[in-house]
Amino acid sequence: MYTNKVKRIAAVHDLSGFGRVSLTVVIPILSSMGFQVCPLPTAVLSSHTQYPEFSILDLTDEMPRIIAEWKKLDVQFDAFYTGYLGAPRQVQIVSDFIDDFRQPDSLVVVDPVLGDNGRLYTNLDESMIREMRHLATKADVITPNLTELFYLKSYLRLLSDAGPQVVIITSVPVHEESHKTSVYAYNRVGDRYWKITCPYLPAHYPGTGDTFTSVITGALLQRDSLPIALDRATQFILQGIRATFGYEYDNREGILLEKVLHNLDMPIQRASYELI
Repeated sequence: MYTNKVKRIAAVHDLSGFGRVSLTVVIPILSSMGFQVCPLPTAVLSSHTQYPEFSILDLTDEMPRIIAEWKKLDVQFDAFYTGYLGAPRQVQIVSDFIDDFRQPDSLVVVDPVLGDNGRLYTNLDESMIREMRHLATKADVITPNLTELFYLKSYLRLLSDAGPQVVIITSVPVHEESHKTSVYAYNRVGDRYWKITCPYLPAHYPGTGDTFTSVITGALLQRDSLPIALDRATQFILQGIRATFGYEYDNREGILLEKVLHNLDMPIQRASYELI
């Protein structure tokens, strides 16, 4: 029987009431790309954690209850996409959730949110690194930044050998070219390395990592090749930053996603990936 169902993604992220990060980025991007997003929230915050003060409701105890209700409904997912997890127990819950619900053709994308600029985020420690390494073995695609790569394992190939078929490293500086940044990727199938270099704009916007991995997830579910998915994600981030950069604006609110969301329907403007 022919069916043309909408693919369904379980999105395991926190929800911030203010600031374009996590679920407030993941849901609109993947919905715009044609997918049903089913959030499994890890916490609810008044605003994201780069603000000096915020309220937070930890949902660790609620997560298994949500999963149990989904089990009763016989909900099936085409993809699992995880982001910030606040404690080792949350990682264990998510790991069991993936094991229980995963289908042979499911896509598992892990964004191992651990730290940036050479340091772990507040309240994360060695036990969290251990659990995240374990979760990474279940992933098909993992998207650490350079700091997270070295906490998990030192090299793309070694990290891929531990489980993920595809390892994508974001925010890699370009030697002696401070106005550029790179994304590197390794695909164990075909033993290929890819690189995309793009302009670096001197502004920091929270949520760009969530935005990048969301577009990667959607593009791969749409059957794009890895280099095309990389191109779509980097170009979308660049469009978002450029749309935001000229405004007198508190950067902590994130990129002005609303101004560029429609671009997800457009073909990539140019191919900028390299096989290395």
